[in-house]
Amino acid sequence: MPRRERRAQLLESALEVFVAQGYHAAAMDDIAERAGVSKPVLYQHFPGKLDLYLALLDTSCDMIIDNCRGALASTTDNKDRVAATMKVFYSYVASEEGAFRLVFESDLTSEPDVRERVDRVTTECASMIADVIRTDTGLPDEASELLAVSLVGMAQVSARFWLAGGGTISQDDAAALIAGLAWRGIRGYPRADDH
Repeated sequence: MPRRERRAQLLESALEVFVAQGYHAAAMDDIAERAGVSKPVLYQHFPGKLDLYLALLDTSCDMIIDNCRGALASTTDNKDRVAATMKVFYSYVASEEGAFRLVFESDLTSEPDVRERVDRVTTECASMIADVIRTDTGLPDEASELLAVSLVGMAQVSARFWLAGGGTISQDDAAALIAGLAWRGIRGYPRADDH
C-alpha cells in the first residue's frame, strides 16, 4: 500500500480507537490490530501514541476551522452567516466518526500540545467571526473578540448538549434554534454604516 494511503488507513483506525476508548485507555496494539498492520508498521508512520493523536487532532481542527471559514464566506448576509456557522458546529458534532470528542471532550487537555490545538479551534473561528463583527459594527477589537468567542462557545456547547440529549429535535432544527438565538443577540449591534 502506498505510504499516503497507509497513513490515512492508520489515522482512520486510530480515530475509531481513540473515540471509543479515549487517549489514556487506547493502546497502539489496539490501533495496529484495528488497521490490520503490525506495530512496527504503525511506528514507521507515527513514533508514538501522542504523535498519532496530534495528527488526528490537526486534521480534525483544520476541518472545523476550514468549514467555519467557508460558512462565513458563503454569504454577505449576516443572519445567513450565523445560521451557516451554527450548522458547521452541529454537523461536526453529529458526524458519525465522533472526531469532535478529540477536540471538545479530550481526556488529554492537560498536555500542552493537545491544549494548543483544542484552543486553536476556538481562537481561529472566533478570530474570523470577530473580523466580521468589527468590520460591520465598528466595535473595538476586544469587544468584537469577546462577542465572537461567546458565539463560538454557544455553538460548541449547545451542539454537544443536543447530541448528548438524544431528544426529538432534529439536527437542522436545533442548529436553526440556536442560530435564531445568536442572531437576535448579535443583530442588536448596529452596522457601522448605519451611524
